Amino acid sequence: MLLQACGQTTDKAYALMLKGLYSNSIPTIKPNELQAILSSDEKRTLLLDTRQPEEYGVSHIAGAQFVGYDSFEVEQLKGVAKDTPVILYCSVGYRSEKIGDKLQEAGFTNVRHLYGGIFEWVNQGLPVYNQKEKTNKIHAFSKSWGVWLQKGEKVYGTE
Repeated sequence: MLLQACGQTTDKAYALMLKGLYSNSIPTIKPNELQAILSSDEKRTLLLDTRQPEEYGVSHIAGAQFVGYDSFEVEQLKGVAKDTPVILYCSVGYRSEKIGDKLQEAGFTNVRHLYGGIFEWVNQGLPVYNQKEKTNKIHAFSKSWGVWLQKGEKVYGTE
């Protein structure tokens, strides 16, 4: 059953999995809302990819800066005003929510993470890019997590 009209994920099972995964410590932003921000002239929003380097290298959302998860340090955002709108994402939203917690603890006041992560972004037909161009490839993290990726060409490991 499609739940897209309500701004939810396109899959009930995925929505249920996310409900159990998220601690709801960081507000979420829906893919269509993020797309509207990225399509506007709003240059103040900072979009951060919290996945691993190989995931980012396969594809990412246009304009996203890589910050990683395992290696993330708040000092990477030294010089960024604490009231800057920051939107984080990872594969499904777990890692980005954890990085969001760190940013809030450091005093950032306008932090959100992408509901459903890049998987939901792609599942809703929104574009991703590699270092050169638009691509259909998406790093699925692992075979068990890849089941949630309904569109695009799944990539595992490095390519």
